[in-house]
Amino acid sequence: MDGTILVADDDRTIRTVLTQALTRAGCKVHATSSLTTLMRWVGEGKGDVVISDVMMPDGNGLEMLPKIAQDRPGLPVIVISAQNTIMTAIQAAEAEAYDYLPKPFDLPDLMKRTARALEQRQRMPSSKPSEEMKERPDELPLVGRTASMQALYRLVARVMNTDLPVLIAGESGTGKSLIAKAIHDFSDRRNLPFVAVSASDLQDLEGPARILARAKGGTVLFDEIADIDQEVQARIVRMMDGATDNLPRFMATSQTDLNRAMEEGALRQDLFYRLTGATINVPALRERVDDIPLLVEHFLQRAEREGAMRRYLAEDALEMMRTYSWPGNVRQLENAIRRLVLTARTDEISRAEVESVLGNQPETEPLLGGQGESEKLSGSVARHLRRYFDLHGNMLPPPGLYARILKEVELPLIEIALEATGGNQAKCADLLGINRNTLRKKITDLDIRVTRRRKLM
Repeated sequence: MDGTILVADDDRTIRTVLTQALTRAGCKVHATSSLTTLMRWVGEGKGDVVISDVMMPDGNGLEMLPKIAQDRPGLPVIVISAQNTIMTAIQAAEAEAYDYLPKPFDLPDLMKRTARALEQRQRMPSSKPSEEMKERPDELPLVGRTASMQALYRLVARVMNTDLPVLIAGESGTGKSLIAKAIHDFSDRRNLPFVAVSASDLQDLEGPARILARAKGGTVLFDEIADIDQEVQARIVRMMDGATDNLPRFMATSQTDLNRAMEEGALRQDLFYRLTGATINVPALRERVDDIPLLVEHFLQRAEREGAMRRYLAEDALEMMRTYSWPGNVRQLENAIRRLVLTARTDEISRAEVESVLGNQPETEPLLGGQGESEKLSGSVARHLRRYFDLHGNMLPPPGLYARILKEVELPLIEIALEATGGNQAKCADLLGINRNTLRKKITDLDIRVTRRRKLM
Protein backbone atom coordinates (compact mmCIF):
# COMPACT_ATOMS: atom_id res chain seq x y z
CA MET A 1 0.00 0.00 0.00
CA ASP A 2 1.11 3.53 -0.70
CA GLY A 3 -0.61 6.48 0.93
CA THR A 4 -1.21 8.44 4.12
CA ILE A 5 -3.76 7.12 6.60
CA LEU A 6 -5.38 9.26 9.31
CA VAL A 7 -6.35 7.17 12.37
CA ALA A 8 -8.68 8.55 15.07
CA ASP A 9 -9.45 6.38 18.09
CA ASP A 10 -9.42 7.06 21.83
CA ASP A 11 -8.03 3.57 22.50
CA ARG A 12 -4.24 3.81 22.60
CA THR A 13 -3.81 0.09 21.91
CA ILE A 14 -5.86 0.31 18.71
CA ARG A 15 -3.90 3.38 17.56
CA THR A 16 -0.62 1.55 18.18
CA VAL A 17 -1.69 -1.66 16.43
CA LEU A 18 -3.02 0.19 13.38
CA THR A 19 0.01 2.46 13.18
CA GLN A 20 2.42 -0.50 13.26
CA ALA A 21 0.41 -2.60 10.77
CA LEU A 22 -0.12 0.23 8.28
CA THR A 23 3.48 1.39 8.53
CA ARG A 24 4.73 -2.14 7.83
CA ALA A 25 2.43 -2.19 4.80
CA GLY A 26 4.17 0.91 3.42
CA CYS A 27 1.78 3.68 4.52
CA LYS A 28 2.43 6.90 6.39
CA VAL A 29 0.22 7.15 9.47
CA HIS A 30 -1.02 10.08 11.55
CA ALA A 31 -2.85 8.88 14.68
CA THR A 32 -4.85 10.88 17.20
CA SER A 33 -7.35 10.45 20.03
CA SER A 34 -9.15 13.67 19.11
CA LEU A 35 -11.76 14.38 16.44
CA THR A 36 -10.73 18.02 16.54
CA THR A 37 -7.20 17.07 15.52
CA LEU A 38 -8.52 14.73 12.84
CA MET A 39 -10.68 17.46 11.33
CA ARG A 40 -7.73 19.87 11.34
CA TRP A 41 -5.64 17.34 9.42
CA VAL A 42 -8.47 16.82 6.94
CA GLY A 43 -8.84 20.57 6.49
CA GLU A 44 -5.11 20.88 5.87
CA GLY A 45 -5.40 18.36 3.03
CA LYS A 46 -3.59 15.53 4.83
CA GLY A 47 -4.48 11.89 4.38
CA ASP A 48 -5.66 9.62 1.58
CA VAL A 49 -7.91 7.45 3.82
CA VAL A 50 -9.46 8.07 7.26
CA ILE A 51 -10.03 5.31 9.83
CA SER A 52 -12.18 6.67 12.66
CA ASP A 53 -13.95 5.40 15.75
CA VAL A 54 -17.52 6.57 16.37
CA MET A 55 -17.58 7.46 20.06
CA MET A 56 -14.71 9.84 20.79
CA PRO A 57 -14.10 12.06 23.86
CA ASP A 58 -14.80 15.23 21.88
CA GLY A 59 -17.59 14.11 19.58
CA ASN A 60 -19.23 11.50 17.36
CA GLY A 61 -17.22 10.30 14.37
CA LEU A 62 -20.34 9.70 12.27
CA GLU A 63 -21.41 13.32 12.71
CA MET A 64 -18.10 14.46 11.21
CA LEU A 65 -18.61 12.59 7.92
CA PRO A 66 -20.70 15.28 6.16
CA LYS A 67 -18.07 17.88 7.06
CA ILE A 68 -15.29 15.62 5.73
CA ALA A 69 -17.28 15.05 2.53
CA GLN A 70 -17.74 18.80 2.15
CA ASP A 71 -14.09 19.69 2.80
CA ARG A 72 -12.54 16.71 0.97
CA PRO A 73 -14.96 15.18 -1.56
CA GLY A 74 -14.03 11.59 -2.32
CA LEU A 75 -11.86 11.07 0.79
CA PRO A 76 -12.73 7.50 1.93
CA VAL A 77 -13.65 7.13 5.62
CA ILE A 78 -13.67 3.68 7.23
CA VAL A 79 -15.78 3.69 10.40
CA ILE A 80 -14.95 1.32 13.26
CA SER A 81 -17.26 1.03 16.24
CA ALA A 82 -17.91 -1.01 19.37
CA GLN A 83 -21.63 -0.21 19.16
CA ASN A 84 -23.72 -3.25 18.40
CA THR A 85 -27.00 -2.34 16.72
CA ILE A 86 -27.92 -2.23 13.06
CA MET A 87 -28.25 1.56 13.38
CA THR A 88 -24.46 2.06 13.36
CA ALA A 89 -24.03 0.21 10.07
CA ILE A 90 -27.00 2.00 8.52
CA GLN A 91 -25.94 5.43 9.79
CA ALA A 92 -22.43 4.85 8.44
CA ALA A 93 -23.90 4.08 5.02
CA GLU A 94 -26.25 7.06 5.20
CA ALA A 95 -23.36 9.37 6.12
CA GLU A 96 -21.48 8.15 3.03
CA ALA A 97 -18.80 6.23 4.92
CA TYR A 98 -16.63 4.18 2.59
CA ASP A 99 -16.89 1.13 4.86
CA TYR A 100 -17.91 0.04 8.36
CA LEU A 101 -16.34 -2.56 10.67
CA PRO A 102 -17.48 -3.50 14.17
CA LYS A 103 -15.04 -3.89 17.05
CA PRO A 104 -13.29 -6.15 17.71
CA PHE A 105 -12.29 -6.08 14.05
CA ASP A 106 -10.18 -8.54 12.10
CA LEU A 107 -6.90 -6.72 11.39
CA PRO A 108 -6.16 -8.44 8.04
CA ASP A 109 -9.70 -7.62 6.94
CA LEU A 110 -9.27 -3.94 7.87
CA MET A 111 -5.94 -3.83 6.02
CA LYS A 112 -7.59 -5.32 2.93
CA ARG A 113 -10.40 -2.75 3.06
CA THR A 114 -7.92 0.08 3.55
CA ALA A 115 -5.94 -1.04 0.49
CA ARG A 116 -9.16 -1.17 -1.52
CA ALA A 117 -10.09 2.34 -0.33
CA LEU A 118 -6.71 3.66 -1.43
CA GLU A 119 -7.18 2.14 -4.87
CA GLN A 120 -10.83 2.79 -5.58
CA ARG A 121 -11.88 5.88 -3.61
CA GLN A 122 -15.51 4.86 -3.95
CA ARG A 123 -18.47 5.92 -1.83
CA MET A 124 -21.27 3.85 -0.44
CA PRO A 125 -24.82 4.93 -1.37
CA SER A 126 -26.57 7.27 0.97
CA SER A 127 -30.09 8.06 1.99
CA LYS A 128 -31.61 10.16 4.71
CA PRO A 129 -33.55 8.37 7.44
CA SER A 130 -36.87 9.73 8.55
CA GLU A 131 -36.74 12.07 11.55
CA GLU A 132 -38.98 9.62 13.41
CA MET A 133 -36.49 6.79 13.00
CA LYS A 134 -33.57 9.04 13.99
CA GLU A 135 -35.30 9.85 17.26
CA ARG A 136 -35.82 6.21 18.26
CA PRO A 137 -32.76 4.25 17.14
CA ASP A 138 -32.81 1.96 20.17
CA GLU A 139 -36.30 0.74 19.29
CA LEU A 140 -34.94 -1.22 16.36
CA PRO A 141 -35.07 -4.83 17.57
CA LEU A 142 -31.98 -5.97 15.66
CA VAL A 143 -29.35 -6.11 18.39
CA GLY A 144 -26.10 -8.08 18.37
CA ARG A 145 -22.35 -7.82 18.28
CA THR A 146 -21.56 -11.37 17.13
CA ALA A 147 -19.81 -11.79 13.79
CA SER A 148 -22.90 -13.23 12.09
CA MET A 149 -25.08 -10.27 13.10
CA GLN A 150 -22.47 -7.69 12.16
CA ALA A 151 -22.13 -9.31 8.74
CA LEU A 152 -25.92 -9.20 8.44
CA TYR A 153 -25.92 -5.47 9.29
CA ARG A 154 -23.36 -4.73 6.59
CA LEU A 155 -25.33 -6.72 4.02
CA VAL A 156 -28.53 -4.85 4.92
CA ALA A 157 -26.71 -1.53 4.51
CA ARG A 158 -25.42 -2.60 1.08
CA VAL A 159 -28.76 -3.75 -0.34
CA MET A 160 -31.16 -1.23 1.15
CA ASN A 161 -30.87 1.36 -1.65
CA THR A 162 -30.74 -1.08 -4.53
CA ASP A 163 -33.75 -2.37 -6.48
CA LEU A 164 -32.72 -6.00 -6.06
CA PRO A 165 -35.37 -8.41 -4.78
CA VAL A 166 -34.41 -9.66 -1.32
CA LEU A 167 -35.05 -13.06 0.21
CA ILE A 168 -34.82 -13.15 4.02
CA ALA A 169 -34.44 -16.68 5.35
CA GLY A 170 -34.43 -17.93 8.93
CA GLU A 171 -36.33 -19.80 11.61
CA SER A 172 -39.59 -18.57 13.08
CA GLY A 173 -39.03 -15.77 15.60
CA THR A 174 -35.67 -14.59 14.28
CA GLY A 175 -37.02 -11.26 13.04
CA LYS A 176 -37.24 -11.75 9.27
CA SER A 177 -40.16 -9.35 8.80
CA LEU A 178 -38.47 -6.78 11.03
CA ILE A 179 -35.39 -6.86 8.81
CA ALA A 180 -37.57 -6.38 5.72
CA LYS A 181 -39.26 -3.39 7.36
CA ALA A 182 -35.89 -1.91 8.37
CA ILE A 183 -34.62 -2.20 4.79
CA HIS A 184 -37.72 -0.37 3.57
CA ASP A 185 -37.71 2.29 6.31
CA PHE A 186 -34.11 3.30 5.59
CA SER A 187 -34.28 3.06 1.81
CA ASP A 188 -35.14 5.76 -0.69
CA ARG A 189 -38.66 4.21 -0.85
CA ARG A 190 -39.29 4.91 2.86
CA ASN A 191 -42.03 7.50 2.14
CA LEU A 192 -43.94 5.00 0.01
CA PRO A 193 -46.15 2.15 1.32
CA PHE A 194 -44.80 -1.09 2.78
CA VAL A 195 -47.26 -3.88 1.95
CA ALA A 196 -47.01 -7.30 3.61
CA VAL A 197 -48.77 -9.94 1.49
CA SER A 198 -50.08 -13.35 2.51
CA ALA A 199 -51.47 -16.13 0.33
CA SER A 200 -55.05 -15.00 0.97
CA ASP A 201 -54.34 -11.61 -0.62
CA LEU A 202 -53.60 -13.33 -3.95
CA GLN A 203 -56.35 -15.95 -4.09
CA ASP A 204 -58.39 -14.22 -6.78
CA LEU A 205 -57.24 -12.97 -10.19
CA GLU A 206 -57.47 -9.31 -9.16
CA GLY A 207 -55.20 -9.81 -6.15
CA PRO A 208 -51.93 -8.78 -7.85
CA ALA A 209 -53.50 -5.60 -9.29
CA ARG A 210 -54.84 -4.62 -5.84
CA ILE A 211 -51.43 -5.17 -4.25
CA LEU A 212 -49.64 -3.06 -6.86
CA ALA A 213 -52.22 -0.33 -6.36
CA ARG A 214 -51.65 -0.39 -2.60
CA ALA A 215 -47.85 -0.44 -2.90
CA LYS A 216 -47.66 2.60 -5.22
CA GLY A 217 -44.03 1.84 -6.06
CA GLY A 218 -43.01 1.14 -2.46
CA THR A 219 -42.15 -2.32 -1.12
CA VAL A 220 -44.08 -5.59 -1.33
CA LEU A 221 -43.19 -8.36 1.15
CA PHE A 222 -44.38 -11.92 0.51
CA ASP A 223 -44.53 -13.54 3.94
CA GLU A 224 -43.47 -17.22 4.04
CA ILE A 225 -43.29 -17.57 0.27
CA ALA A 226 -42.96 -21.37 0.38
CA ASP A 227 -46.44 -21.67 1.93
CA ILE A 228 -48.09 -20.12 -1.14
CA ASP A 229 -49.55 -22.60 -3.64
CA GLN A 230 -48.28 -22.98 -7.21
CA GLU A 231 -51.18 -21.20 -8.89
CA VAL A 232 -50.67 -18.11 -6.75
CA GLN A 233 -46.91 -18.32 -7.29
CA ALA A 234 -47.54 -18.03 -11.03
CA ARG A 235 -49.49 -14.81 -10.42
CA ILE A 236 -46.56 -13.44 -8.42
CA VAL A 237 -44.18 -14.20 -11.31
CA ARG A 238 -46.45 -12.35 -13.74
CA MET A 239 -46.75 -9.45 -11.31
CA MET A 240 -42.96 -9.17 -10.91
CA ASP A 241 -42.55 -9.26 -14.69
CA GLY A 242 -45.16 -6.54 -15.20
CA ALA A 243 -43.88 -3.71 -17.37
CA THR A 244 -44.58 -0.54 -15.39
CA ASP A 245 -42.69 2.56 -14.41
CA ASN A 246 -44.05 2.28 -10.88
CA LEU A 247 -43.00 -1.27 -10.03
CA PRO A 248 -42.39 -1.80 -6.30
CA ARG A 249 -39.42 -3.51 -4.73
CA PHE A 250 -40.12 -7.16 -3.92
CA MET A 251 -39.00 -9.00 -0.80
CA ALA A 252 -39.92 -12.38 0.65
CA THR A 253 -39.40 -14.29 3.89
CA SER A 254 -39.10 -18.03 4.39
CA GLN A 255 -38.34 -20.41 7.24
CA THR A 256 -38.15 -23.24 4.71
CA ASP A 257 -35.09 -24.26 2.69
CA LEU A 258 -36.18 -22.86 -0.67
CA ASN A 259 -33.61 -24.86 -2.63
CA ARG A 260 -35.18 -28.04 -1.26
CA ALA A 261 -38.69 -26.67 -1.80
CA MET A 262 -37.81 -25.98 -5.44
CA GLU A 263 -36.32 -29.46 -5.88
CA GLU A 264 -39.45 -31.02 -4.37
CA GLY A 265 -41.73 -29.00 -6.63
CA ALA A 266 -43.25 -26.89 -3.84
CA LEU A 267 -41.71 -23.68 -5.19
CA ARG A 268 -41.65 -22.60 -8.81
CA GLN A 269 -38.14 -22.34 -10.22
CA ASP A 270 -38.87 -19.08 -12.04
CA LEU A 271 -40.17 -17.50 -8.81
CA PHE A 272 -37.13 -18.70 -6.85
CA TYR A 273 -34.71 -17.02 -9.23
CA ARG A 274 -36.74 -13.81 -9.34
CA LEU A 275 -36.72 -13.50 -5.53
CA THR A 276 -33.09 -14.32 -4.85
CA GLY A 277 -31.45 -11.13 -6.10
CA ALA A 278 -29.93 -10.88 -2.64
CA THR A 279 -30.30 -13.41 0.18
CA ILE A 280 -30.10 -12.52 3.86
CA ASN A 281 -29.84 -15.49 6.23
CA VAL A 282 -30.86 -14.62 9.79
CA PRO A 283 -29.07 -16.75 12.43
CA ALA A 284 -31.06 -18.57 15.09
CA LEU A 285 -30.63 -17.27 18.64
CA ARG A 286 -28.87 -20.46 19.75
CA GLU A 287 -26.22 -19.73 17.09
CA ARG A 288 -25.39 -16.35 18.64
CA VAL A 289 -25.65 -16.91 22.39
CA ASP A 290 -23.18 -14.09 23.09
CA ASP A 291 -25.92 -11.68 22.00
CA ILE A 292 -28.39 -12.94 24.62
CA PRO A 293 -27.20 -10.59 27.42
CA LEU A 294 -27.52 -7.63 25.02
CA LEU A 295 -31.01 -8.67 23.96
CA VAL A 296 -32.07 -9.24 27.57
CA GLU A 297 -30.91 -5.76 28.56
CA HIS A 298 -32.59 -4.29 25.47
CA PHE A 299 -35.96 -5.83 26.37
CA LEU A 300 -35.61 -4.89 30.06
CA GLN A 301 -34.93 -1.28 29.12
CA ARG A 302 -37.86 -1.26 26.69
CA ALA A 303 -40.17 -2.56 29.43
CA GLU A 304 -38.94 0.18 31.78
CA ARG A 305 -39.61 2.86 29.14
CA GLU A 306 -43.13 1.47 28.80
CA GLY A 307 -43.73 2.04 32.53
CA ALA A 308 -42.66 -1.24 34.12
CA MET A 309 -40.36 -1.46 37.14
CA ARG A 310 -36.63 -1.62 36.51
CA ARG A 311 -35.49 -5.26 36.66
CA TYR A 312 -32.21 -7.09 36.22
CA LEU A 313 -31.25 -10.75 36.01
CA ALA A 314 -29.18 -12.57 38.59
CA GLU A 315 -25.96 -13.96 37.18
CA ASP A 316 -27.09 -17.59 37.33
CA ALA A 317 -30.45 -16.62 35.78
CA LEU A 318 -28.68 -15.00 32.83
CA GLU A 319 -26.43 -18.04 32.48
CA MET A 320 -29.50 -20.25 32.28
CA MET A 321 -30.81 -18.10 29.45
CA ARG A 322 -27.49 -18.47 27.64
CA THR A 323 -27.66 -22.26 27.81
CA TYR A 324 -31.34 -22.56 26.87
CA SER A 325 -32.02 -23.70 23.29
CA TRP A 326 -34.63 -20.99 22.40
CA PRO A 327 -36.70 -22.86 19.80
CA GLY A 328 -38.82 -19.70 19.42
CA ASN A 329 -35.71 -17.51 18.98
CA VAL A 330 -35.76 -13.77 19.75
CA ARG A 331 -39.56 -13.61 19.84
CA GLN A 332 -39.61 -16.24 22.59
CA LEU A 333 -36.89 -14.39 24.51
CA GLU A 334 -38.83 -11.11 24.31
CA ASN A 335 -42.04 -12.75 25.56
CA ALA A 336 -40.12 -14.42 28.40
CA ILE A 337 -38.64 -11.10 29.53
CA ARG A 338 -42.04 -9.39 29.39
CA ARG A 339 -43.50 -12.09 31.62
CA LEU A 340 -40.56 -12.00 34.04
CA VAL A 341 -40.82 -8.22 34.37
CA LEU A 342 -44.46 -8.58 35.39
CA THR A 343 -44.12 -11.57 37.73
CA ALA A 344 -40.73 -11.08 39.44
CA ARG A 345 -41.04 -10.63 43.21
CA THR A 346 -38.01 -8.34 43.53
CA ASP A 347 -35.89 -6.10 41.31
CA GLU A 348 -33.52 -9.04 40.77
CA ILE A 349 -34.96 -11.82 38.63
CA SER A 350 -33.80 -15.16 40.03
CA ARG A 351 -32.87 -18.38 38.29
CA ALA A 352 -35.91 -20.08 39.82
CA GLU A 353 -38.18 -17.45 38.27
CA VAL A 354 -36.54 -17.95 34.87
CA GLU A 355 -37.02 -21.72 35.21
CA SER A 356 -40.71 -21.24 36.00
CA VAL A 357 -41.20 -19.15 32.85
CA LEU A 358 -39.13 -21.26 30.46
CA GLY A 359 -40.26 -24.60 31.83
CA ASN A 360 -38.35 -27.73 30.87
CA GLN A 361 -35.57 -27.44 28.33
CA PRO A 362 -36.99 -28.49 24.93
CA GLU A 363 -35.62 -31.73 23.64
CA THR A 364 -32.72 -31.35 21.26
CA GLU A 365 -31.02 -33.90 19.07
CA PRO A 366 -27.75 -35.25 20.52
CA LEU A 367 -24.69 -34.01 18.69
CA LEU A 368 -22.18 -36.61 19.76
CA GLY A 369 -22.31 -40.36 20.10
CA GLY A 370 -23.04 -42.77 17.27
CA GLN A 371 -22.46 -42.32 13.59
CA GLY A 372 -25.85 -40.75 12.97
CA GLU A 373 -25.33 -38.11 15.65
CA SER A 374 -21.84 -37.34 14.31
CA GLU A 375 -23.40 -36.65 10.93
CA LYS A 376 -25.88 -34.26 12.56
CA LEU A 377 -23.00 -32.26 14.04
CA SER A 378 -21.24 -32.04 10.68
CA GLY A 379 -24.51 -31.03 9.05
CA SER A 380 -25.01 -28.28 11.62
CA VAL A 381 -21.47 -27.00 11.04
CA ALA A 382 -22.00 -27.09 7.28
CA ARG A 383 -25.20 -25.04 7.55
CA HIS A 384 -23.44 -22.49 9.75
CA LEU A 385 -20.58 -22.16 7.29
CA ARG A 386 -22.92 -21.79 4.32
CA ARG A 387 -24.77 -19.04 6.18
CA TYR A 388 -21.45 -17.35 6.99
CA PHE A 389 -20.49 -17.31 3.30
CA ASP A 390 -23.99 -16.16 2.25
CA LEU A 391 -23.86 -13.21 4.65
CA HIS A 392 -20.86 -11.87 2.73
CA GLY A 393 -22.96 -11.61 -0.44
CA ASN A 394 -20.79 -11.66 -3.55
CA MET A 395 -17.59 -11.08 -1.54
CA LEU A 396 -15.33 -13.71 -0.02
CA PRO A 397 -14.83 -13.70 3.77
CA PRO A 398 -11.57 -12.21 5.09
CA PRO A 399 -8.46 -14.43 4.70
CA GLY A 400 -7.56 -16.75 7.57
CA LEU A 401 -10.95 -18.48 7.68
CA TYR A 402 -9.53 -21.89 8.65
CA ALA A 403 -7.88 -20.61 11.83
CA ARG A 404 -10.93 -18.52 12.78
CA ILE A 405 -13.33 -21.42 12.42
CA LEU A 406 -11.12 -23.74 14.48
CA LYS A 407 -10.93 -21.06 17.18
CA GLU A 408 -14.72 -20.68 17.17
CA VAL A 409 -15.09 -24.41 17.88
CA GLU A 410 -12.09 -24.73 20.18
CA LEU A 411 -13.03 -21.89 22.54
CA PRO A 412 -16.45 -23.16 23.71
CA LEU A 413 -15.19 -26.76 23.79
CA ILE A 414 -12.38 -25.89 26.22
CA GLU A 415 -14.56 -23.55 28.29
CA ILE A 416 -17.28 -26.18 28.73
CA ALA A 417 -14.73 -28.90 29.49
CA LEU A 418 -13.11 -26.69 32.15
CA GLU A 419 -16.52 -25.99 33.65
CA ALA A 420 -17.35 -29.70 33.70
CA THR A 421 -14.08 -30.50 35.51
CA GLY A 422 -14.43 -27.63 38.01
CA GLY A 423 -11.46 -25.77 36.54
CA ASN A 424 -9.05 -28.65 37.17
CA GLN A 425 -6.68 -28.38 34.22
CA ALA A 426 -5.22 -31.86 34.66
CA LYS A 427 -8.67 -33.45 34.52
CA CYS A 428 -9.70 -31.18 31.65
CA ALA A 429 -6.61 -32.12 29.60
CA ASP A 430 -7.35 -35.80 30.24
CA LEU A 431 -11.00 -35.31 29.24
CA LEU A 432 -10.00 -33.59 26.00
CA GLY A 433 -7.20 -36.04 25.31
CA ILE A 434 -4.48 -33.42 25.00
CA ASN A 435 -1.26 -32.64 26.85
CA ARG A 436 -1.59 -30.41 29.93
CA ASN A 437 0.97 -27.94 28.57
CA THR A 438 -0.99 -27.78 25.31
CA LEU A 439 -4.13 -26.99 27.29
CA ARG A 440 -2.37 -24.23 29.24
CA LYS A 441 -1.12 -22.65 26.02
CA LYS A 442 -4.58 -22.73 24.51
CA ILE A 443 -6.07 -21.17 27.66
CA THR A 444 -3.55 -18.34 27.33
CA ASP A 445 -3.93 -17.92 23.57
CA LEU A 446 -7.73 -17.94 23.72
CA ASP A 447 -7.83 -15.70 26.82
CA ILE A 448 -9.98 -18.18 28.78
CA ARG A 449 -10.71 -17.36 32.42
CA VAL A 450 -10.30 -20.45 34.61
CA THR A 451 -12.28 -20.63 37.86
CA ARG A 452 -11.51 -23.45 40.28
CA ARG A 453 -14.52 -24.82 42.09
CA ARG A 454 -15.75 -28.04 43.56
CA LYS A 455 -17.95 -30.12 41.32
CA LEU A 456 -20.97 -31.66 43.00
CA MET A 457 -21.04 -34.83 40.92
